[in-house]
Amino acid sequence: MKKVLVVIICVAVALVLLSSAKDIIVKVSVEKGTELVTGLRLGIKSMHVGIIRTVVSIKDLRLFNPEGYPEKAMLDAPEVYVAYDLPAVFKSKVHLTEMRFNLKELTVIKNKNGELNLNSLKMAKKEKPQKGTAKEPAKTKEKAAKKEKAMEIQIDNLELKIGKVVYKDYSKDGVPEVKEFNVNLDERYKNIKDMRMLTSLIIFSALKNTAVAQLTGFDAGELKANAQEALSSAKEMARESAGTMKKAAAETKVVAKEVGRDVKAGAQKVGSAVKGLFGGNKGE
Repeated sequence: MKKVLVVIICVAVALVLLSSAKDIIVKVSVEKGTELVTGLRLGIKSMHVGIIRTVVSIKDLRLFNPEGYPEKAMLDAPEVYVAYDLPAVFKSKVHLTEMRFNLKELTVIKNKNGELNLNSLKMAKKEKPQKGTAKEPAKTKEKAAKKEKAMEIQIDNLELKIGKVVYKDYSKDGVPEVKEFNVNLDERYKNIKDMRMLTSLIIFSALKNTAVAQLTGFDAGELKANAQEALSSAKEMARESAGTMKKAAAETKVVAKEVGRDVKAGAQKVGSAVKGLFGGNKGE
């Protein structure tokens, strides 16, 4: 009996350790993968990866500014939810059937040297052609392709919520100039193919309805180019939704018209019957 109890305890401990190790491994992979794409350090307070229920819960995700900025975080997302395809994991693929990304705040900072934190993002920079022989750019391109391939993911559906964007200018003497933009964005996207597209989409979506580009001179063209396919899918879904609503409204109008016609016809019949009834009494 004691031996059985010892075995049960050992198995339970092993499962707990395996669960913790699993969460740590995935957490480190996400942090390093994001750093590879953005060039900035990512921090996650906690992450839980479910096996029986194939979901990942992430709490307090932050993308940090590089050195030389007075504030640590550029991006603050208190909650990220992911549903993943377990069989794909065994094929070394990352297939997420659903992602809900809740971005509380994006902080854009111009430091005392006039440097903008957004310009430190790798995916916001245009790739410059390498000088040298024709073979060198090909090798460079091949290496970049391998890196990008390592970061390939498939996100079927993305729900993106963004609270606000805050711009802080420390380039002038005294207290920083602060401007806030309440974005309140709630949009749906589909068919996200890699981390570059995902991170570009999040940053561009936060900035697109603000005056940050005009205030700072930041060129968001590369971010938009990286996210273009996802942005197009959102427009297509909006058109489909509008078409569905329009069709439903038209059908409702037809039904209402038919009901009105039936009510009118019914009222006329009742009126005739009543008239006949009173008319009959008068004749008698």
